[in-house]
Amino acid sequence: MAADVTRLTATLDRSFWLAAAAGTLLVALVLGVPSAVIPNPFFTRMTPTEPVNVAVWLASAPLAGLLLATYVARRGPAALDAHADAGGGRATLGGIASYLAIGCPICNKIIVGVLGVSGALNVFAPLQPLIGGASLALLAATLAWRLRMRARGCARCAAASTGGSTPLVALGRPE
Repeated sequence: MAADVTRLTATLDRSFWLAAAAGTLLVALVLGVPSAVIPNPFFTRMTPTEPVNVAVWLASAPLAGLLLATYVARRGPAALDAHADAGGGRATLGGIASYLAIGCPICNKIIVGVLGVSGALNVFAPLQPLIGGASLALLAATLAWRLRMRARGCARCAAASTGGSTPLVALGRPE
């Protein structure tokens, strides 16, 4: 466990943290402006912002920013790592779910089209905190998985792509 933390810490260089900070700011704006969690002259909410909307927004922005950094700030040639782009679908789904969780229920045209305005307020709005929790869990789990992959590296995949073989001893495991 301590060796994993040491290997992970070695991969979290300055470029990773800069990408994470920029990603966090970008995600905060992309989620906050159209959902009007950040008051702005371009979008208006039909329902007031709930505290859970703000909480999900504030929690999902850094999680998604860190996730973006795992894709942007790579170490070594990405061509050698077959798993360099893995988890993108889960990260996207987590981001979309975060947006649904913080948005105004009657401003969502799809929800209003399917459920009507009263259904959006009486059915979808009570589900938003659950959607928010699920999105945060998905983003956190995907981030933990991506960081474990980053710390571990993929020596087996690198050896396979170059045609060599990597014994298990080289990976830190007995044969």
